[in-house]
Amino acid sequence: MVTVTRGDGPRVLPGSLITLRRKCGKPGCRCATGSPHETPALSYSVGGRTKMLTLTPDEVPAVAAAVTRYRSAVNDLEAEARAELATLVTRVKARRARRRA
Repeated sequence: MVTVTRGDGPRVLPGSLITLRRKCGKPGCRCATGSPHETPALSYSVGGRTKMLTLTPDEVPAVAAAVTRYRSAVNDLEAEARAELATLVTRVKARRARRRA
């Protein structure tokens, strides 16, 4: 479950910040002939299924910052793992080359 708190807000959140656009269906509403209603939301995945959490406008900055921090942390971890893999591959190749020599 994703929890959005007031104040400092969440530290990291997986997902994407999106804008939902829809018409409400009321014939007299401005959305019937003009722009649809817009609602900010966090789109995230749980168990392979996409979930949407609608947000209030005051929650958007904290959620956007948490999503950015999450992506940065994932990218940093991926870069570290790739570097470790490259080191391991080099070490194994060197060991195999010494055996052949």
